Amino acid sequence: MTDKNYRSLRNRIHEIIFEADTPTGKFFDVFLMISIVASVLVVMLDSVASYREAFGEWFYVLEWFFTILFTIEYVLRIISVQRAKGYIFSFYGMVDLFSILPTYISILLPGSQYFLVIRILRVLRIFRVLKFTQYLIEVDQLRSALASSRRKITVFIFTVVTMTVIMGSLMYVVEGGKNGFTSIPKSIYWAIVTLTTVGYGDISPQTNFGQMLSAVIMIFGYGIIAVPTGIVTVELGKAANKYTTEVCRYCSREGHDKDAVHCKYCGHKLDP
Repeated sequence: MTDKNYRSLRNRIHEIIFEADTPTGKFFDVFLMISIVASVLVVMLDSVASYREAFGEWFYVLEWFFTILFTIEYVLRIISVQRAKGYIFSFYGMVDLFSILPTYISILLPGSQYFLVIRILRVLRIFRVLKFTQYLIEVDQLRSALASSRRKITVFIFTVVTMTVIMGSLMYVVEGGKNGFTSIPKSIYWAIVTLTTVGYGDISPQTNFGQMLSAVIMIFGYGIIAVPTGIVTVELGKAANKYTTEVCRYCSREGHDKDAVHCKYCGHKLDP
């Protein structure tokens, strides 16, 4: 095979595997989605003892069939991109890799094949297949908002942790071991459960002061719930933009502006 024919073949494979705009690309992605869902169902059914006893051999064959199929697809994806490292260490690249590793690892560690349910994450590609561009926009906006909010959220979490440590320690002093607060860590566990308004009820204060303190913590809990929501909502308002589903051949990233000529992540020219 000449170098020109090899490049043409790589381009054709890339068009089929990474692009959902062409008939063959859409057919490939739909077939891939069906295979992913079917493989996850096989793993789930195999975990049911009665089904495993009746159809264990079929499940074993199907598991290896899907694993080999996805392995071939993974190799083709690496071959078809200009920079294999960009795809391998991308989000989808890591998901694709971890979706096939458990079967091979199960040869040495029996039972690890049940981690194959991670394949369900690959169904996220259905947004591209069905051209749900608006959903891709929202996903990218949410990701951007969370990234922009990380410092504020970190400070918020640190504040909540500090509050639970103080409240838990105070409750340990007030209630003591006779009422179930046998240690500071267990009292902090109670404070976390109460502050998050979960309220398991396995530990509860018995003294008047302890009950008053728990009421204060529960009220704080309702107020605290709204804080991270407000932080992310503000950042979401700043993240509005319009993107396409085009995948860069060099870094395997998507989410480019509709009028983009070059990839905003690696700088290479996008395909026309």
